[in-house]
Amino acid sequence: MKYRKFGDLEWKSSALGFGVMRMPYSGDNRGNIKEEESIEMIRYAVNKGVNYIDTAWPYHDGKSEELVGKALKEGYRKKVKIATKLPSWDIKKSDDPDKFLDQQLERLDVDTIDFYLLHGLNKKHWNNYRSLGMDIFEWMIEKKDEEKIDHLGFSFHDDLDTFKEIVDAYQWDFCQIQYNYLDQMFQAGKNGLEYAASKNLGIVIMEPLRGGILAKEPPAPIKKICARWDKDWNPVEWALKWLWDQPEVSVVLSGMSTLEQVKENVKYASESEPNILSQEDIRFIEKISSAYKKLSPVQCTGCDYCTPCPNDVSIPRNFRMYNQSIIYERYEKYKKIWDEKMKSEHKATNCIQCGTCEESCPQDLKIMNLLQEVAKYFDRCDKLN
Repeated sequence: MKYRKFGDLEWKSSALGFGVMRMPYSGDNRGNIKEEESIEMIRYAVNKGVNYIDTAWPYHDGKSEELVGKALKEGYRKKVKIATKLPSWDIKKSDDPDKFLDQQLERLDVDTIDFYLLHGLNKKHWNNYRSLGMDIFEWMIEKKDEEKIDHLGFSFHDDLDTFKEIVDAYQWDFCQIQYNYLDQMFQAGKNGLEYAASKNLGIVIMEPLRGGILAKEPPAPIKKICARWDKDWNPVEWALKWLWDQPEVSVVLSGMSTLEQVKENVKYASESEPNILSQEDIRFIEKISSAYKKLSPVQCTGCDYCTPCPNDVSIPRNFRMYNQSIIYERYEKYKKIWDEKMKSEHKATNCIQCGTCEESCPQDLKIMNLLQEVAKYFDRCDKLN
C-alpha cells in the first residue's frame, strides 16, 4: 500500500480509503447488509494496508456505522482511522449534534471518532448551522476537548464560491469533495481541490468512479478511443490512477461492493504515485471524459440521498436503467425489466412531483423533470414495440 500526505497531520493516509456505503445486501433493503461478507471485505482491505474507513449516519439505512464497529473488533480498530459524519439535514435544534454524536459513538463502539465531518454542506445546510443559536465550531472544539472526536472536517456538495467560504470560515483539518475525471469542474472541482490544498487541508475524494459509471464495460464509442491507446488498463484503473496522479489528493474513497473489487482496488493503490501519468495519458482521459458526457442523459451517481421517496419511486434505479438503455442502445432489454421486474409503485410514472428528492440531491438534479423523461422514454418504447 502507498501512503500520502494528509494536510498538516503527521499521520499519512493510505492512497485507498474504504467507503462503507455500497456493501453487499440482501433483497431491496439496503439496511439488510450481508454482514459476514462485508466484514471479510473490510478486514481484507485493512490487512493490505488500508487505514481510512469512511461511513456516515444514513448509509445503509443507518446500519453502516454499526457494521464498521463490528468489522473493527479483534484488534482491527488500532490499525485504522474512522471517519463518520454529522447529518447536517437533520440538525434542527442546538442539542441535536450531541444526540447524534453520542449515538454514533455507541454504534461504532468506540470512545473517539478520528475524523468527524459536517455532512453534505451546501448553502442551505451551512446557513442552517449558523442559525441554530449555537456556534458549531465551538461545539466541535468542545467535543475535541472531551476526546470524543479528534480531527474536524466537512463533506461538500455546492458551488466553488460556497466551498471557499466554508474553507475560510474555520481552521479545518480536512475536507471531502466529489471529484473524478467527469466532474473536474463540478461543485468544488479541480479549483476547489487546489484551493483546499493551498490551505494545507487533507483532501478526501468521494465518487471517484461516478457511482460506478466509470467502472462498467465502456460503450462502443469509448471502446473505440481505448483501442487506440497503448496501456492495457481497465476503466477502474484509469479512473483511480488519474486521481492518484494529483499530489493534492490525500485519499480516494471507493465504495466497494465485492471482495474482488477490494482486491482490484488495493492492487491499483499499491501501484499509484503522484505525477506518474504522462501528458499523453492525461489527454487520453480527457477524450474519454468528453465522450462520456455526450452519452449520459442523467448525471446521477447513485448515492441514494434522494431515497426513500415518499411515494416509493426507486429514483436511482429508474435513472440507472434510463442511462444504461441509452448509453448501450439496449432499450428493449431495459423495457423488459421495466415491464416484468419493476413494481408499478417503483416506476418513474409513480412520481407525484412533491419535490422532496430535489432538496436532498447533492448533484442538484431536476429529478422531477428527469423522472418524467424516463416515464416518457419507456412509453415511447411501448409505441416502438
